[in-house]
Amino acid sequence: MAISVQSRFWDGVTELTKVAQRKGVDPLHWAIQLSSNLNSAGVALPSVELANVLVSDICWDNNEPVSWKFLEKALMLNIVPPILVLALLTTRVISRRQFQPVAYRLYLELIRRHAFIVKSHIHVLKYKEVIASVDAVLRLSETFNLPANDPGTLMVEFIFSIVWQLLDATLFDEGLLELIVEEKSKWPTKPQEMEIDGHNSYDDKRTEQRERLRNVNVELAIEIIGKFLQDTVTSRILHLACRNMPSHWADLIQRLQLLGENSSVLRKSKSLNSEIFLRFSSNTWTIFSQECKKSSQQKFPPIRAFGSPASSASLCHRTRYSALWLPLDLVLEDAMDGYQVQATSAIEKITSLVKTLKAINGTSWHDTFLGLWIAALRLVQRERDPIEGPVPRIDTRLCLLLCITVLVIADLIEEVESTTSVETEYGASNHWKEKKAPGECRNELISSLQILGEYQSLLIPLQGVISACNQAAAKAMMFISGISVSNAYLECINMKDMPMNSSGNMRHLIVEACIARNLLDTSAYFWQGYVNGCINQMPQSIPPQAPGWTAFMKGAPLNHIMINALTSTPASSLAELEKIFEIAVKGSDEEKISAATILCGASLIRGWNIQEHTVHYITRLLSPPVPQDYSGCESHLLGYAPMLNVLIVGIASIDCVQIFSLHGLVPQLACSLMPICEVFGSCVPNLNWTLATGEEMSAHAVFSNAFTLLLKLWGFNHPPLDHGVGDAPTVGPQLTPEYLLLLRNSHLVSGKAHKGRNKMRLSAVASSSSPQPVFVDSFPKLKVWYRACIASTLSGHVRGNSVHQTVDGLLNMMFRRISGGNQPLTSVTSGSSSSSGPGNEDSSLRSKLPAWDIMEAVPFVIDAALTACAHGKLSPRELATGLKDLADFLPASLASIASYFSAEVTRGLWKPVFMNGSDWPSPAANLSNVEEQIRKILAATGVDVPSLAAGGSSPATLPLPLAAFVSLTITYKIDRASERFLNLAGPAMESLAAGCPWPCMPIVASLWTQKARRWSDFLIFSASRTVFLQNRDAVVQLLKSCFTAALGLTANPLSYHGGVGALLGHGFGSHFCGGISPVAPGILFLRVYRSIREVALLVEEILSLLMDSVREIACNSTRKERSGKLNNYNGKRYGHISLSSAMTQVQLAASLGASLVWLAGGLVLVQSVIKETLPSWFISVHRSEHPCSEGIVSMLGGYALAYFAVLCGTFAWGTDSSSTASKRRPKILGDHMEFLASALDGKISLGCDWATWHAYVTGFVSLMVSCTPSWVLDVDVEVLKRLSRGLGQWNEKELAFALLELGGVGTIGAAAELIIESEM
Repeated sequence: MAISVQSRFWDGVTELTKVAQRKGVDPLHWAIQLSSNLNSAGVALPSVELANVLVSDICWDNNEPVSWKFLEKALMLNIVPPILVLALLTTRVISRRQFQPVAYRLYLELIRRHAFIVKSHIHVLKYKEVIASVDAVLRLSETFNLPANDPGTLMVEFIFSIVWQLLDATLFDEGLLELIVEEKSKWPTKPQEMEIDGHNSYDDKRTEQRERLRNVNVELAIEIIGKFLQDTVTSRILHLACRNMPSHWADLIQRLQLLGENSSVLRKSKSLNSEIFLRFSSNTWTIFSQECKKSSQQKFPPIRAFGSPASSASLCHRTRYSALWLPLDLVLEDAMDGYQVQATSAIEKITSLVKTLKAINGTSWHDTFLGLWIAALRLVQRERDPIEGPVPRIDTRLCLLLCITVLVIADLIEEVESTTSVETEYGASNHWKEKKAPGECRNELISSLQILGEYQSLLIPLQGVISACNQAAAKAMMFISGISVSNAYLECINMKDMPMNSSGNMRHLIVEACIARNLLDTSAYFWQGYVNGCINQMPQSIPPQAPGWTAFMKGAPLNHIMINALTSTPASSLAELEKIFEIAVKGSDEEKISAATILCGASLIRGWNIQEHTVHYITRLLSPPVPQDYSGCESHLLGYAPMLNVLIVGIASIDCVQIFSLHGLVPQLACSLMPICEVFGSCVPNLNWTLATGEEMSAHAVFSNAFTLLLKLWGFNHPPLDHGVGDAPTVGPQLTPEYLLLLRNSHLVSGKAHKGRNKMRLSAVASSSSPQPVFVDSFPKLKVWYRACIASTLSGHVRGNSVHQTVDGLLNMMFRRISGGNQPLTSVTSGSSSSSGPGNEDSSLRSKLPAWDIMEAVPFVIDAALTACAHGKLSPRELATGLKDLADFLPASLASIASYFSAEVTRGLWKPVFMNGSDWPSPAANLSNVEEQIRKILAATGVDVPSLAAGGSSPATLPLPLAAFVSLTITYKIDRASERFLNLAGPAMESLAAGCPWPCMPIVASLWTQKARRWSDFLIFSASRTVFLQNRDAVVQLLKSCFTAALGLTANPLSYHGGVGALLGHGFGSHFCGGISPVAPGILFLRVYRSIREVALLVEEILSLLMDSVREIACNSTRKERSGKLNNYNGKRYGHISLSSAMTQVQLAASLGASLVWLAGGLVLVQSVIKETLPSWFISVHRSEHPCSEGIVSMLGGYALAYFAVLCGTFAWGTDSSSTASKRRPKILGDHMEFLASALDGKISLGCDWATWHAYVTGFVSLMVSCTPSWVLDVDVEVLKRLSRGLGQWNEKELAFALLELGGVGTIGAAAELIIESEM
């Protein structure tokens, strides 16, 4: 019954309309009467039902001009919702435009009049009903796969669909739609094939009029489309569609391009211009990106106000440039710390950092590449006057410059070019990204290298690479002279035969490294100033024939002379390495040894152009496959013992280990060494191999070499218990065997899941070793030893068991000269029995005990020996001699010795011993000198060094375990044979001494400097590090010195300019001014922070120092401004510090603070800062006692915190979602954004100054939307809406829109409503 009544009512409305039309009633009077009738009937206006009735009547029963006038009046008086009327007409009129050109013309007029009054459409009453009706009529949700649940989303889809349908109709009318290849049009825009006009008969004249009208309609439709593209509101709404409907947008862009390029109407029209369509279709995302970035700069100008780094004349000291790339310098220098072997590839870390800094700084690829080259060159130049000691030296730094950096750039270029090619082929899916033409990134690399030639001071070669630089320059000169010479002959060139000023520099090596990886070609040799002059003939110093890689590739035999030549000269091509690798795999046993020797020679250390291949080949050789004809019951690895030992010893140096670490091969290297240790450690020592030289090699030797190298890889000198309880490790997870294998197993799948070149390299190496995952349970002997080492408990030494017998045998071997006829040493320890035999068992012991059995017994042996020494049964000298005998018997036992001593020092049960020079060695001879040198090293930090003579004339003391360990280590000679074992014992000893009370480490350094004077600088520097581990105030002072130096807030002339040069210095050692020089505070921090346990406390200090630095910068600015004193320099005014200049320093301070936090605590600490520390800081009340303007201080402080927070996040998570760490970003970032939104909503009371809070919020959001847009997608949609409302209340509408625009489909409606409300 109700339906029948409604039907009669609307039939009455139709009849009323028709009667009014027949009588010629004024449309206004009709509309007023109709509105009155509807109100009387209780129909709410605007009426959805009336819109359907009127449009249904016009289409097509009452298609008369007067009907359109009545409809127009109903629209004007808001009796019907305009958007619904336009939607209804769209579905009916467009498809019949050929046969109803008048209706189509009237429809277009209604579109032009009403479609652009967008604000009225979203404020319509009964909007839910209107939205549902429009959505149903146009099938918007179905077409765009985006529910139109709110007015904003509906308007985006409505405008997009109208433009699209008008485009399709226009293209069809011009015969262009057929050029688009697609399965089916989304809209019914093609004219219906059969139509019957029942009201009109056709004649020639009428047909001609219709045709003219159709042409006019096409022109009008194009004009309306252009208006949609140009109107402020509708164009920005279309931009929302661009970001959130990429596949549909690509279709629309295709149509716009087709219309702009081929439309005959556009070509003939005097009022229309095709440029509008072409510019919109080609530069939509670029224009919008620039507009948004410009808006961000206007709202937050100081953050992005930086010039090109190439414009600086002295990049080493300019604060502006340092602010851009300071984090990169810190990370590169941090990678040189020999005490920490990184398990992850430096290529990945640096690549991520470079992308982060490029995004944050807004620099071009040219400036980015230039900044990377300069940072890497500075790293090398800091090694110009190195100290001697067990630390990485020039080879590691050159590896980073000439191999790692080049591979980073290669990966970056490949990523950019692959992204460009994908966007070109399939349409851009992320229009926010900066578009690059194919090859443009390579061109910017070329330009950066050309500009790099201007920085001559950075390009001066170090002494060890002068010859290589000269050879690279000679190669280029001969090439441009038309002379072809192989690399083997270049080594024989005498520079006297070359033209004047033809010597090479570091740029020549960089260019050669880029050419080797196809980043450049030989056209680089023709760059202006690259080489000076040319030669006309072959230099006389080149011999007709020389042994080397060229002769080897031509078939020369691998004899002794050839082996020496290939070992001392790096390979120049991958083909040369492949041939050597093939010999190592398929050659005879002697050839395998020779090939392994060659691979571990110059090709590994100085083969920068092929180094990544060399380390991969070596790693693969350490996991040789089981021979096909192998049938033995023992491990096949025993047959490869000589070659494996050569490889292990060849890569055991600190520089080699660091090179493997930089390439990310530590996990795979550890995986290769574990089975070697397991197999050879289980063999009896009488299993020997006789080499071609007549030298014999035992299973113990292979095990010790492999085990010693393995321990270096997981940071054995810092066992997990050293980090205490309750505090997170300082940098990421500990490098335990389990973690290394887990990381290695992840490499197996990472190459398949990622397209990154480096991940594919690591995956290939892991797969070639073993395609299956490897776990520590596969190595039971290693696992048992490791667990016992970590537990540090002495259990299992029971009378009669195998461990008991081994302990007694080892004690007899160690102390056979003093134990005969006396009480056995083992009787001193509880639970021990008498020795099982006299000292003549030594020979049988040496031939029967596998290494793992000895390793298991060593802690009990050391405990018995140390106890005997404490009870006077052993003299200190006898103890040291016995320990040395044990270490000589099995060098790997040093690991168990170090582990035991470390545990005993931690327990603190042993009494200290007097280092008096009679029982124990005395440090008195140079202890005062060590103290003086420590004070010099720390002079730049202002840290007070505790006096070493605090105890008066009493002799120095050390805990007994530490004294025993030091006495053992100083018995070693400083030579190549002992180097790999000292490299294990040295860091363990330093870590042990650093954990003891002051001045244990200076005493150890004093003892060692008497032993190895050429290591004195290194030892004293190591001792100076412990000052910060003993005193928290010293750490705070060190951090303060870092900020003071970097910002130039000091009277020291060397640090006045601030920047990287002041923070990291230019090297250190006793080469300067006749004595050791002060060490730059940044270097000290990088060598100290890993040993700081209370790392969380660093954050509070860094935040405090950051804000203090901001106040100092602001106060300096205010003082100079008030003084009015102006200096004139090159015609420019300096002295009046502008806001931009102050902000540059503030950015540098924030950059330094974020870098220190990230380095010190990694992902865990960064997340704690963003989630907990910063919110707590804003809630707390802060008072300032500084006299300068609080307004500028508060504002700059907010900006500093914003930059600090965003940088911390980007360092940890990256700017995109490609890293594993980015998976943790949504939770932490979401919590922080919830805090911001709640504070803006007034739900949280803040204690900070309002100006600080305003600057922080606007700064943080500005940086996020302009530099890390992918972050916005991680934030909850409702939180984004609340934030945007808060920003809108601050009149930050552009920023609010940018936030919503990046929020994805969930915020598209809110973004559209903001555009419409603000008429942006």
